[in-house]
This record gives sequence, structure tokens and C-alpha cells, in this order.
Amino acid sequence: MKLFRTAQGIILDKEDVFYRLHETDWDEVVNRDDLYAWLELQTENLIPITFTEDLAFPQILAPIGSQEVWAAGVTYFRSRTARMEESEKAGGGSFYDRVYDAERPELFFKSTAWRVIGNHGTVRIRRDSAWDVPEPELTLFATTSGTLVGYTIGNDMSSRSIEGENPLYLPQAKSYTGSTALGPCLYVPAEPLPADTIIDLSIVRGGEEVFNGEITLSQMKRNPTELLSYLFRELSFPQGCYLMTGTGIIPPSDFTLQKDDIVHITIEPIGTLTNVVG
Repeated sequence: MKLFRTAQGIILDKEDVFYRLHETDWDEVVNRDDLYAWLELQTENLIPITFTEDLAFPQILAPIGSQEVWAAGVTYFRSRTARMEESEKAGGGSFYDRVYDAERPELFFKSTAWRVIGNHGTVRIRRDSAWDVPEPELTLFATTSGTLVGYTIGNDMSSRSIEGENPLYLPQAKSYTGSTALGPCLYVPAEPLPADTIIDLSIVRGGEEVFNGEITLSQMKRNPTELLSYLFRELSFPQGCYLMTGTGIIPPSDFTLQKDDIVHITIEPIGTLTNVVG
């Protein structure tokens, strides 16, 4: 099932049958350990909606209320290699190798809710950065108790040039206005996503695709349960939390994003998150 946060309330999509929830508070709706079962119950008591030319699907907003967004790094081997390459000149290359092999994952704060960009929104590259990439990431949603109940797609916009100067510059490379996008929905399945789930990244410039890459979740070294267990170890989240799980798709070192590039990230069955670079 998919939950869409829209300008006219919360829409539930169950196998292409749509329902408008009576509840309008996103935080209250999603922060339930039994979210899937609760949504199933709603479909039994609500009248389906049919969207037509006269009743168009409302504007879709980012699927977030007041939650924080955190992120995990170096969870794929390719990410480890890329981070080592970008930090080699600064003497920090070995740090990422050690993080990849360590028991403790790299976790960092990514964004407050009000900074998050939704589907078809504009993400940004920093004006003081010369090497910028999108990072397509499966993003987890966990409730206050740390229970994984849903997924969305995340675009972790990153300045590789700033992080490459010094690993301590990670917050500036990762957290700035327009650096975080989530969408298009919160996907709430009965079972966890399988390991063969594909993440696909496509970057279009001037109407032509200039980069495409894909990877499966099976390439992740760390599983969602492990990442969430560390995140919730000494942190509390009153309305739940989103956790980006890292990327294994890294454009080549001679590639950098440009203004007006269009970034498409697809993870089925969640959907596609599309953003334009501003």
C-alpha cells in the first residue's frame, strides 16, 4: 500500500484503488507499529475515490510531517571506494575503508522536515562546490519504537568536492538548503522489500540521458534492522524517523551535476522520485 501526503489530505493507494483518509495529521497516521494492519482496516470502512478530469489527483507533497531525516554512509562497497578516492588527497581515504569494515555504521543527520523537497521539486547544488552528485537511496521509515513500517525514495544530494577536502566537512557537503528529497509516497508493505529490489538512477540533461546506473539491495553490507538499531540506540524520535540507507550508484569522477539537470530515481514498487537541479 502507498500513502500520499497531498495538499488536500492523505490518500491511500491499495492496488490502484484510492481512498481519502479521515485523519489529516500525517505524524499521527504513520507513527503506528501496526501501520499496515491499520491501513487495511481503513480500506474496509472507506469509499473508494475515482480520479477523473473533473476530480484530478491533488498535488503531492513530500511524505513527511515533522520527522527528522538521518542518513547512513559507506553501506555499499562502491560507496566505500568512491569516498576513499575523493578523500585520498586529504589523507582521509583510509577512514572510509575502516568504516566499511567496522561494526559501527556511519550515521549522520541529514535534514529537518521543513527542508525536505518532494517529488518534482527543485534540489540544489552548492554554489561553493565544484563536484556534485545525487545519491539515490532506499529510505526507511521507523516509528517511535524503532519499528520499520515503510519505505520511500531518497535523493541525498552531496558535494563530493567539499567532503573530499576533509572528512570533517561532511555536514557541509551533505546538509544544506535543497540537499534532501523524499517521495513520491510512503510505501507500506506486508513484508520487507526483497534483496533483489533494484534502485535505478537516471540523469537527463538537455533532453538526453547523461548517466544511468542501477544496483540491488543485495549489495548492501548492512541491513535495515542493523542500521535502525544503531540510530535508535541513544536517540529518541517522538514522531518516528526517516533513515537514508546509503548508495551504491556513483557517477564517474569526471561527472558533476549542472543546473536544470533532471534526476529520476526509481525503486519498484515504491515508484519514481523526480527532481530538477536548481
